[in-house]
Amino acid sequence: MDKTERLYRLHHLLTGRRTTLRLATIMVELGCSESTARRTIDDLRDRYQAPLNYDAAGHGWRYDTSHGEHPFELPGLWFSDTELHALLTAQEILGDIPPGLLRGEIAPLTERIQTILAKRGLKPDQLTRRIRLIPIGARPLSPRGFGLIATALLQRRRLRIHYSARVSPHTGSREVSPERLTWYRNNWYLDAWCHQAEGFRRFACECIAHPEPLDAPAKDCDERELDAYFAGAYGIFAGAAAHIAVLHFSPERTRWVADEQWHPDQQGQRLPDGRYELRLPYGNDTELLMDILRHGPEVQVIAPPALVAAARELLARALAQYA
Repeated sequence: MDKTERLYRLHHLLTGRRTTLRLATIMVELGCSESTARRTIDDLRDRYQAPLNYDAAGHGWRYDTSHGEHPFELPGLWFSDTELHALLTAQEILGDIPPGLLRGEIAPLTERIQTILAKRGLKPDQLTRRIRLIPIGARPLSPRGFGLIATALLQRRRLRIHYSARVSPHTGSREVSPERLTWYRNNWYLDAWCHQAEGFRRFACECIAHPEPLDAPAKDCDERELDAYFAGAYGIFAGAAAHIAVLHFSPERTRWVADEQWHPDQQGQRLPDGRYELRLPYGNDTELLMDILRHGPEVQVIAPPALVAAARELLARALAQYA
């Protein structure tokens, strides 16, 4: 039993107890020596301000319940040092992902965790110095607009949005039921049921203008339907995965690609000549081609023929820029 567990165990033994808790009992319950038991008592009383008093008549310790309406609690104390650091790391990540998701709401919890770590002689400020997020390619996002979207999502309310798709110069108004927020490649996307189209749609959050939460309850869609539509095909493009791409990577590039996950349902194998074959499902080939071409001459598209032709056309157009 480590120090944190002993503190939590002692607090549990004292909470709601009407008789005193003797030192011998504490030693047995905590499975420790007399000196360790006394240090645990001192920590609980001095470091965490527990109302713990020694009752000479009862030859033991008890909580003083004469003051205060609520019983004494130890918020967060059941976490180990490693777990507290992990919580702070998660908070740092959530705070740094634009536009600062939940930073204000969880600030009180962060302050409490930092206080506990400081009392244990640890340095929580090391997180901000030692952990960096570099959101390359992140597109500007309105904190207020994003907050309205997130609130409607969690409160299960419909949204009226004005959406400007990049493939079209026109802005359309839609009523949607927000289902999920997805953080993908440094940008936020809203997965929703569109009541205008009567189907699932994915919206880039930075393209949503003037989101307006409505009083109407959101449509709750089945998790399996959401996964089938949004996670079935390759990348951010939703829809059915109607094709299987077959790619061959050079032996040199295999050392990296063989350890990468491009899609949850991908299949890969090393070929006898040292190359690596990757098979993965896709629907829309736009993002897949971008990822293929970043490997330049180290990859060859084998199938299907339509993907081979598309890759050849893009490479020819790129080469023409340098003619």
